[in-house]
Amino acid sequence: MQAKTLPQSLHKDLPLTALAPMQDVTNLWFMKLIAHYGSPDYFFTEYFRVNETSRLNRSILASITENDTGRPVFAQMIGESIPHLVRTAKELCGYNVAGVDLNMGCPAPRIYRKNVGGGLLLSPEKVDRILGELRSAVNDRPLTVKMRLGFENTDTFYEILDIINRHSIDLLSLHGRTVKDMYHGAVKYDFIAEAVRRVDCPVLANGNIHSAATALEVLSQTGAAGVMVGRWAIGNPWLFNQIRQALRFETIAPVPLVEVRNYIDRLWQTPTAATMPERSRVGYLKMFLNYIALSIDAEGHFLRLMRHTSTEVELFNLCDRVLLSEETKTLALAPSLSI
Repeated sequence: MQAKTLPQSLHKDLPLTALAPMQDVTNLWFMKLIAHYGSPDYFFTEYFRVNETSRLNRSILASITENDTGRPVFAQMIGESIPHLVRTAKELCGYNVAGVDLNMGCPAPRIYRKNVGGGLLLSPEKVDRILGELRSAVNDRPLTVKMRLGFENTDTFYEILDIINRHSIDLLSLHGRTVKDMYHGAVKYDFIAEAVRRVDCPVLANGNIHSAATALEVLSQTGAAGVMVGRWAIGNPWLFNQIRQALRFETIAPVPLVEVRNYIDRLWQTPTAATMPERSRVGYLKMFLNYIALSIDAEGHFLRLMRHTSTEVELFNLCDRVLLSEETKTLALAPSLSI
């Protein structure tokens, strides 16, 4: 089976950028919000759960069918039942998807204990069978994989890279930690560099890319075709534009904190805001603010105070006090890594 051509990037002369798929975050509304501040080249959906009774989730499907960002959207699946993965992949190819992505990296214990997501990395033989059947089924779109370095260690890493080559996978997004690492500890970018050398497809480097400077260092060290950014794009939706500015050797435009305050307003105005109880809505916003807070205040004072608020009035009074007190203050640019 021949590999398929990936969608064109926004800027042909620059490495690729992608927003990582994040469950309960990367829905249609958030993709449109990120696009407002500067789109990545590629979007990936939250994962479609696949099992014997599964049907395509309508809300996730909307991030494909109602997406007006102008950027390609890859549909991600999570599961281990080969017949149902094949069925779902064929269904997804009936929509305007840029490609079909298999999740082989989710580190949540409730997921990997079902032998899906990161749990698949324990069984290269199963991965071989799944990718073989999916490659036969997905024959007119790119078939892509998102994975980690391994489950508890990297013992299966090279074997799985060879399986990816065997089945002509079109794009590999590689998070440079193991499943058991979760989001802790150093990202092993040297393993991403090994993958770049070993596989025939483009590789997106993923894991703790928290600034434009970090993106450039990771691209330089790994030779990857691009970067995939997740949690740090929640805290800084300007990041994809900043990466492009850095790649062009341009000065990165500072983001005034008043603009961060406007971003928080946009986050508050979810499509379901009118039907959500205030407590739930405040809790949902705090999920995003957890990632914004440290770019505002590295000492953690804002983060601590934010977590103690319980009402809309308390939360927004705090945001006003911190973000609107000094007109000249800007969002911190995270320092470069010493890799």
